[in-house]
Amino acid sequence: MNITGGIYNRQKIKAPDENITRPTLSKVRMSVFNTLGAIIDFNGKSFLDMFSGSGIMSLEALSRGFGSTVAIEQNKKVYSVIKSNFSKYEKSHDLKLILGNSLKVCPKLTQKFDVIYIDPPYYAGIYEKSLDAIKDICDGIVILEHVTEVEIPQNFEILKQKKYGNKIITFLHK
Repeated sequence: MNITGGIYNRQKIKAPDENITRPTLSKVRMSVFNTLGAIIDFNGKSFLDMFSGSGIMSLEALSRGFGSTVAIEQNKKVYSVIKSNFSKYEKSHDLKLILGNSLKVCPKLTQKFDVIYIDPPYYAGIYEKSLDAIKDICDGIVILEHVTEVEIPQNFEILKQKKYGNKIITFLHK
C-alpha cells in the first residue's frame, strides 16, 4: 500500500492482515482528500481516524499538510503494524496512536478535531454510536465510509456523498 499524495506520495505502508482490517482503496483515499481539499485548507488542521486499521488515512492527512493526527485502534496486532508505520514519521510530525475502543476513547479526549474519519467494521451497527462519541470533539468535518444507509443525527448536515462500488463516502458538517 502506498500514500497517494502530498510530501510522502508513493511511500510504502505495511497493511495488517486483510482478515482483520479492510484498508481504504487508493482511489477512494485520493478522492476523499481531493474532495476535502475543496472544502477546507489542511494547513495546521487536526485529523482523527477513529478506526485506524493500517493508519493510512492518518498518514495521508499528514502527507497532505494536516498539522496533527490522532489514530485509534483497538486490535493489538493491528496497533503494532500501525506503530511500525508511524515510526518513520512521528519524530517530525504531531502523530499520535492510541490503543483502545474508539467509542470509549473519543468521549474522554479533550482535543477538538477539524476532520474526523469514521470507518468502523461495516456491519457492526456503530455509526450512530460513533457520531455520538465525537459530539464534543468535532470542530468541523466528519467523513463516514459505509456500505448501507446511515441515520444522520439532526446536528449534522450532509455536505456531499460519493459512491465507489459498494462503498459510500459521506461528508458531514456539524
